[in-house]
Amino acid sequence: MTGIVLYGFDGSTYVRTVRMLLAEKGARYEQVPVNVLKGEPRQSEHMARHPFGKVPVLDHDGFRIIETGAIAPYLDEVLPGPSFTPDSSKDRARMRMAMGIIDSYGYGALIAVAGYHFFPDLIGEPDEEARKHAIVSSRRVLQELMKIRGGSAFIAGEPPSLADFYVAPICCLVSLTPDANEVFAVEGFTRWWEQVQAMPSYQATAPRFGWDLLFAAAAAGRGVS
Repeated sequence: MTGIVLYGFDGSTYVRTVRMLLAEKGARYEQVPVNVLKGEPRQSEHMARHPFGKVPVLDHDGFRIIETGAIAPYLDEVLPGPSFTPDSSKDRARMRMAMGIIDSYGYGALIAVAGYHFFPDLIGEPDEEARKHAIVSSRRVLQELMKIRGGSAFIAGEPPSLADFYVAPICCLVSLTPDANEVFAVEGFTRWWEQVQAMPSYQATAPRFGWDLLFAAAAAGRGVS
């Protein structure tokens, strides 16, 4: 398949989710940057792509898709290469539970940990109680994800799935904070984290610009979906 255009900045964890999948598929694509700090997601050009001013957005041969929860399964289905959707109904449920947890609870909690340390000016005055709450919430998220994983190598089974691509980019942000050891002190997490970091797609999709823009975008909590 050809004609893939991905709209979004490298600092978005959700954009990186899609980029990891594209890397695993060996797919060629064009990436069009959408800079959160310059307000580009809210400018008319991008609002025409995504009515809520979020990234990523994907165009594929004239077909436009918004929201990572729709983009990733679509690409996994239509692109050649290995599938990252489990074969069994139970493992697919595990994958979808993990993706839902990140969307509903995990993103906000884990991003709050990173934002506290790197760009507090974007989230208001440093609040120690808020930091502690974010750590507790983040650990709860990771504990549930590792519970879903059980004895499997990855979150939804022995091979990696879309769930791992959802979780890894956000954990990358937290890993660079002084709170990483406390947040990651969850049974089963270390093994999973080591395996994910060793994946070529994880290594190939590290943001290409300075961490300042990455954390500013993350701390702002804007323009990602």
